[in-house]
Amino acid sequence: MSTTYHRLLSWITMLTDVPLINLAFALAYLLRYELQWFKAVEEGYYISFDAYLPIALSLTIISLIVFRLEGAYDAQARSKGWLDDIYIILNGTTTSIMVMVFITFFLQPLYYSRLIFLYAALLIIVVLSLARLVRTIVIDSLRQRGMGVDRVIIVGAGEVGRTVMANLVAQPMRGYRVLGFVDDNPDKGNIDMGPIKGLGNIDRLPHLISELDVDEVIITLPWMSHRKIMTILTQCERENVRARIVPDLFQMRLSQVDIEDLNGIPLLGMRNETISGLDLVLKRSIDLVVVILGGLLLSPLLFVIAAAIKLDSRGSIIFCQTRIGKNGREFDMYKFRSMQEDAEQKKADLAAQNESEGPLFKMREDPRRTRVGKWLRKTSLDELPQLYNVLRGEMSIVGPRPHLASEISQYQPWHRKRLEVAPGLTGLPQVSGRSNLSFDETAILDLYYIQNWSLSLDIMIMLRTIPRVLFGDGAF
Repeated sequence: MSTTYHRLLSWITMLTDVPLINLAFALAYLLRYELQWFKAVEEGYYISFDAYLPIALSLTIISLIVFRLEGAYDAQARSKGWLDDIYIILNGTTTSIMVMVFITFFLQPLYYSRLIFLYAALLIIVVLSLARLVRTIVIDSLRQRGMGVDRVIIVGAGEVGRTVMANLVAQPMRGYRVLGFVDDNPDKGNIDMGPIKGLGNIDRLPHLISELDVDEVIITLPWMSHRKIMTILTQCERENVRARIVPDLFQMRLSQVDIEDLNGIPLLGMRNETISGLDLVLKRSIDLVVVILGGLLLSPLLFVIAAAIKLDSRGSIIFCQTRIGKNGREFDMYKFRSMQEDAEQKKADLAAQNESEGPLFKMREDPRRTRVGKWLRKTSLDELPQLYNVLRGEMSIVGPRPHLASEISQYQPWHRKRLEVAPGLTGLPQVSGRSNLSFDETAILDLYYIQNWSLSLDIMIMLRTIPRVLFGDGAF
């Protein structure tokens, strides 16, 4: 995305906010003086809307200034998604309303209702949040058509480069498309990570920039290569392509760097990249709450599915299979049976029809599925018995999907980092494409989840799982 595009988007957002803030204030006036919600207007205190116009105008100006300071209109900033926009709106609106209340307290106008400011705050948050949602949907639709997307090449295919790539792939709302890597190490420069390919050595960069219509180059080389970095920066400047540098912090993994500010002095330290300590206790507590509530709410559905499986085909209701969990430990994973009883024996005969890259076996029209099984697989309801695995602590609600030992034996070394956390019922790949993703893309998203875990990320994945289950997107 060019700077012009960013600026245009920022201006459109700001100009759209102006009428929306005034609309929210007009609705607040309607609720307070016309509908008189919660508290009736005392006789003789009815104020016309015209008298509130200066306050509405002042609130609009203050809100725009505060939103600007919060980064809502920053042409260089990349949105992390709708929830990030809502957070900015909440902070900005709260601050703006407090400033207005402070001003009116000192000016003490004859017309002044504290309740109208409460209504205005709530309505501004709702109206602007809906507007940001519409903007997000429109931008996502355009990006799927290749519009408004920065085409990126990463220089350096080492640990830092892969970490940068994982973050870009896991956050498509930022508007980046990673074309591939360049690296002088032949083993890295020709690396194959699914759709993201090695593009050769660094000397090919000027040719690639022109051939692939590159918008941005991200340099992840170690600082000892400073001469090469300066050469690349010069080449990018000559080609009018934006170049940015990721410091490798003396080869420390970016996800392990802990930065603390001490009165302007940055203190760098190392942190454990896996989920541990209080974070692990919090995650486990959330798992237990979700399992208990989910088990109670879904119990009628579980009985219906069990009856349907029994009536539809011969065999057990529950399918049990040994999978590999955290730190390589084996455990018995449970699912509703969705295939014929002898499905495992028939798998070898279908190996040539595997539609998945990497160690996994996937087939859209798998003849081994039962009639009920097709529906269960489409909606992922066959995974519900794994709530029992979560209860036992073998799995989590959110995490990488558990694989077979035979599949893990085919892992590349960087794939094995998925085993550092407990496997999950759902995960970032499951809400980002499911079966439409290659195995490497799935692994990249899982690594991003492990390195960037937070409670809010878990909640986001759980919420996004619901529509995926209901509509069966990307499942087969």
